[in-house]
Amino acid sequence: MATIDVDIKQLLEAGVHFGHKTSRWHPKMATYIHSKRNGSHIIDLTKTVDGLEKALDFVAQTVGEGKQVLFVATKRQAQDIVKQLAEDVKQPYVTERWLGGMLTNWPTISGRIKHLTTLEEKMASGELANKYSKLEVQRFQEEIDAMNQIYGGIKHMTNRPGAVFIFDVVSDINAVREARKLHLPIVALIDTNADPSLATYPIPANDDAIKAIQLIADYAKQAVEAGKTRAAKATPVADKDEKEAK
Repeated sequence: MATIDVDIKQLLEAGVHFGHKTSRWHPKMATYIHSKRNGSHIIDLTKTVDGLEKALDFVAQTVGEGKQVLFVATKRQAQDIVKQLAEDVKQPYVTERWLGGMLTNWPTISGRIKHLTTLEEKMASGELANKYSKLEVQRFQEEIDAMNQIYGGIKHMTNRPGAVFIFDVVSDINAVREARKLHLPIVALIDTNADPSLATYPIPANDDAIKAIQLIADYAKQAVEAGKTRAAKATPVADKDEKEAK
């Protein structure tokens, strides 16, 4: 039984089935395409339901094991939706710009994040204000703001994530490449112009329409919450076993 039951009517109402112009299709998407309409491909929503439910199961399982899911969406219409999703469920995210090495050069990236958090702590405590002039403090604040623009979403990512959830594999191909290089599982929306083999858990879906993106983000939120519930239920049992062992 699926962790989250996906409603095909909701997918239809959100326009998840609308693909790109037939001239822009990717041949590997053939199995996910239902038909053509007005020069555009129509995605088979029964395949979307199947792919989405499998992806949501995996997300819930990953979070249930205490791992993080990194959400990626740098495309304009998806940025705010995905940022809100990630913040709501306290998961890391990248919605501004994918910086090369965010996954493959984690030691360097984590060093930059540590520098950012140290500056923020010193700013909050008043240490910088006590040590430096107003102009210098203002420059520190500008540095903090600039770094938060780049690293703010992954500031609390403790290690490499257990999975990467990408809302457009074409726009965020660099994130795809880094995740694949590290053999990290990829959950991704795959529109008719994209290669489904890039994702471990492909979700055939319209990745441009705001309603479609919002609906899938809502389902992803449910999956993360389900995973957190699993993790919370498992923890007391582990603690009890540990105490009995002592």
